[in-house]
Amino acid sequence: MIERLNRCAGVAALLVALLALVLSTASDAGAGKTRAGKVVRLAANGRIPAKLLPVVPHARRADRLGRATADDLKGSCAPEQVDLGTWCLDASPYPLDNADIGKNDYAWATQKCIEQGGYLPTAAQLIGAAARVKLSSTIDDSQLTAVIDIDPSDGMKDKREMSATLVTTAGGSSAAGSEGVTDGSRGDPKQGEPDPVPLPANPFPETLQYVTVYDNHDHGGFAGSQPVSQPQAFRCAYDKLEGMSKRAAG
Repeated sequence: MIERLNRCAGVAALLVALLALVLSTASDAGAGKTRAGKVVRLAANGRIPAKLLPVVPHARRADRLGRATADDLKGSCAPEQVDLGTWCLDASPYPLDNADIGKNDYAWATQKCIEQGGYLPTAAQLIGAAARVKLSSTIDDSQLTAVIDIDPSDGMKDKREMSATLVTTAGGSSAAGSEGVTDGSRGDPKQGEPDPVPLPANPFPETLQYVTVYDNHDHGGFAGSQPVSQPQAFRCAYDKLEGMSKRAAG
């Protein structure tokens, strides 16, 4: 008799436990917890609404692309450059040290712009920027909108600037320069080629010239061309970089 009572009691306990589990499941089907002490109703799909879910630290940083903010990721120009929409231009010509005066030919200028992280602008870019950038100009231009000669101690001269645009003043491929033929070059015996005749190189011919530009009262203008070996004032152009203004300020 006692054994039968114990068995019945065990069955009753099991039934109570199963009933509690069923009631708990039914309750969770209508509500869910997103944080301690707050109960919310589940969405129609049976899940907790996304807006109520907490953002984990890694996801929060992913929304910011690491530690960068929107301003950090926006392309910008350095403070000493003029913002021209999709690119930047130095606000003033490249400053020459005394030791560099006379060295600033086409090759030197292009290399310096590369060192600065930019490039030598074309004539089109300089003329297009004339209304917003103080380009070098004639002595009768405005000092407020152009770079002009204002020091009479060394004379008064019109100014112009180098561009990356090249022209030739003669016909033929040699007008654009030549690497020549180095002494010791030999023809291909398998092709029956004769040995080439040595010729001197001409890497900076007078016939290959860069176009110069001047401010021309904010209209921009062509100021003729000069041989690539001739020194001239220049400035550099740049692509916009993310966070450039903030990095320069720091």
